[in-house]
Amino acid sequence: MMNWRAALQLGRVSNLPTVWSNVAAGAALSGQLPGLPVLARLLLALSLIYIAGMFLNDAHDRRIDAVERPERPIPSGRAGVVEVFVCGYAMLGGGVLLLAGLGVPALLAGLLLAGCVVGYDLYHKRNRFSPLIMGLCRALVYITSALAVTGGRLPPPVWLGAMLLLAYLIGLSYAARHENQGRIAKLLPLCGLAAPLLYLFTQPPDWLAALCLALFAAWVARCVWLAFRRQPDIRAAVGGLIAGISLNDAFLMAMHGLPLWALGGALAFVLTHRFQQRIAGT
Repeated sequence: MMNWRAALQLGRVSNLPTVWSNVAAGAALSGQLPGLPVLARLLLALSLIYIAGMFLNDAHDRRIDAVERPERPIPSGRAGVVEVFVCGYAMLGGGVLLLAGLGVPALLAGLLLAGCVVGYDLYHKRNRFSPLIMGLCRALVYITSALAVTGGRLPPPVWLGAMLLLAYLIGLSYAARHENQGRIAKLLPLCGLAAPLLYLFTQPPDWLAALCLALFAAWVARCVWLAFRRQPDIRAAVGGLIAGISLNDAFLMAMHGLPLWALGGALAFVLTHRFQQRIAGT
């Protein structure tokens, strides 16, 4: 039976704050903030779906990890593949059931999210479209959260934010695919990392939004530098880009006049970066 340390590593729980900031940003973009009970249910449901996806990812990649990453919980013998599959699908089902209490639109979006998670875990190694599927998983967190708090409406800012997050995740996922190769072959697929800057065309930023955007741009530039310096550190670059998701969320929430929520997004970035130093985020 797996111990708590193996479970935390399987779930890559260091990245959970980025899921929480995604939930908050999705609600903020909808223009209708959730009450505490709805927010708590959303955070728990989408956290379960995220952790489930990580469990199932390791279960399906166990043979590859045995060669490339033998220290992971399954190939090292600290977790059994059957129990990982059972826990993964149980958490996935639990997350979807929690969304069922937030209305039919949120449930349908949650089912689509769960389908994308399973599809990615099954086919991502040999699928050229796997970065797109991973991006859809994150974009659907925005959409699910917005549908839950509005009762079924998706205002234009939600669509725009989700598309920009999708582009960012495509760039991030492309970098992640080269983690074990030691270098990234092409720079062009990383252009999606700059997509969140396009949100500036919706309205002029105030000082807090401008600060969040500056921090986001500087952090992404640092991560790209890590990936392309003379001795590349792709794993550190990918982990940093994952943490940067929350800086993007903070920027979007600041653009919608929610300074405290934006500070929460910035805190999620700090927590993710700190947690990754204890539990690998990739």
